[in-house]
Amino acid sequence: MVVGPGRMLRLAVGLLAAALAALLLDWHGPAGPQRLGQRRPFAREPAPGAEATNLFWVVQVSDIHISRFRDPKRVPDFEKFCSETIDIIQPVLVLVTGDLTDAKTKDKLGSEQIEVEWQTYQLILKRSRVMEKTKWIDIKGNHDSFNIPHLDNIQNYYRRYSAWHKDGSFHYVHRTPFGNYSFICVDATLSPGPKRPYNFFGILNMSQMEELSSLATESHHSNQTIWFGHYPTSTIISPSPGVRMVMSSATAYLCGHLHTLGGLMPILHSQHPQGTLELELGDWMENRKYRILAFDHDLLSFADMNFEEWPAVLITNPKSLLYSSSSHEPLVKILHSTHIRILVFSHSFITSVKVSIDGVHLGDAHHVSGPLYVLKWNPQNYSEGLHHIDVTVQDAIGKSSTQGHTFAVNENLSLRFGFLSSLILLTDHYILARILFGLTVLVQITLLLIFRYLRKPTLKGPPGLVMLTSFSLHILSKTNTFYYSVLILSLYTALGPWFIGEVIDGQVGTCFSFGVIVGGHFLQGSLTFVVGILQMIFFNLPLMAYLCWCLLLRCQGHSFCSHICHARHFLAVPIHLTMLLLLSWQVYSCYFLQRTYGTLAFFLSPMKTWLVVLTLVLIHKTWTLSPSELRTYIVEMKNCQSS
Repeated sequence: MVVGPGRMLRLAVGLLAAALAALLLDWHGPAGPQRLGQRRPFAREPAPGAEATNLFWVVQVSDIHISRFRDPKRVPDFEKFCSETIDIIQPVLVLVTGDLTDAKTKDKLGSEQIEVEWQTYQLILKRSRVMEKTKWIDIKGNHDSFNIPHLDNIQNYYRRYSAWHKDGSFHYVHRTPFGNYSFICVDATLSPGPKRPYNFFGILNMSQMEELSSLATESHHSNQTIWFGHYPTSTIISPSPGVRMVMSSATAYLCGHLHTLGGLMPILHSQHPQGTLELELGDWMENRKYRILAFDHDLLSFADMNFEEWPAVLITNPKSLLYSSSSHEPLVKILHSTHIRILVFSHSFITSVKVSIDGVHLGDAHHVSGPLYVLKWNPQNYSEGLHHIDVTVQDAIGKSSTQGHTFAVNENLSLRFGFLSSLILLTDHYILARILFGLTVLVQITLLLIFRYLRKPTLKGPPGLVMLTSFSLHILSKTNTFYYSVLILSLYTALGPWFIGEVIDGQVGTCFSFGVIVGGHFLQGSLTFVVGILQMIFFNLPLMAYLCWCLLLRCQGHSFCSHICHARHFLAVPIHLTMLLLLSWQVYSCYFLQRTYGTLAFFLSPMKTWLVVLTLVLIHKTWTLSPSELRTYIVEMKNCQSS
């Protein structure tokens, strides 16, 4: 049985779509809280009441990006945050989850540790005296690791200018009269730290995973455990059983790094299969975001705030159902609580705190002490179904703020997080990128091999678009010059070194699709696969299609000049312009390579600089190839056109 090329293409596309759908469904499965870990036994008492007990709160801020070259307001705003905002909130702990400095050159293309940025950061901490007011824990992000050959290098300014000073993961315990609370840092930054962009993903090796497992074991005697780091778990490469499983005893994992995806995802929250919340925080750099997080009788609540927006309101009881985990929190305490509890922060006197549930006004909460306001309630009245609480706060200067969420007293009810946020936070993107990259390379190689050995069809009558496409692929695949050039290009994209250059200043490294070798270390591929996908989709495959189209025009009797005059202008000109645009992008990537990794990388770059030359040679060859090499196809096209 002979299978036509069109049917084979449809079959290949169908299999690819089915594989991707299966992967996405598998990875998205944990998005809701339905597959939680085994429940711990929790006591009903003490339950939230009218006293300011069993309660503390912390602040998180992320991706500050102190910069020498950009946004002059960023530094004074952050200093005001350290001095005024922290004075108002008075947290017991501040977690700064990475990217303390920007570490980019003025043209935004290069990356290096700029000492004056670190000195500015340290000066802010000293002038604001924030470390005298609270425990300040600042950890590294990928920008803080740019262009650092090893941790002991003088360029590792984090050790000198940060508040914490120490590299690596660690376990900090906050001790209170009502129990201990663990805060475990996940340091997945790369060492050695290459220049941007190839440290966008974090990596944990086996010894680091064993260390984290040991820290997790230490935390088992704490009331609650919070993990925090710079990278979301979806951008951390880790060996089996994976970083999510290691942190499965934690109530939440706090992170940053994604910067709300340029404003497309202002809220990026989800939940692991074992019930651990993953809470990405928007950046300080552009959005001036920070987070207030509280444990009230071991129930976790949080609110993401905008700088200088007052009053700041956090409802701690009843807590949000969406962010509840029955395997990590004593949710039964909500049912046995006697008061609604609210934390209110403002630089002005609070005049009213109005509470309503399901649109019914319950009354005004009264002040207990500090930021705590309470209102007596009977949770039994809300024991069935879902309910919505709203709190409206007004201060003495007329500013007001309303916060609300859905809650349930029944522990067996649950809500699911959105598909998109769960897809972003729970998908192992380096695995997905590896699969997609492999598939795109495989598609191109398969097309070449199929049409190389498939018998050329006989054209009968005016050929349609599908037949012309198939015919052009036959021409390219059966013409040795183009077949071997495109085949070797595809194989080289997957297997060969893309460039050799200064991946770190003073250290020559080699970049492959599957990783980067520098300073005697192999950094596993992650963003390299994403770059490979872009290379395949926006250059290699379009180049192959463009060569097919040019060869088809040759077989129709056109030269480069004549086809512009005689072919359809509305089709020919846009195709040439599109290829010119893609070639321009390839040329720009050569310039980016030179600015980022040096002149050596520019000249020793088969996938960038050399490919530009190869592309020009192949395009020139399509229009100058001897007609004798295309004789069979030219004759068939003439016979088809004359029939």
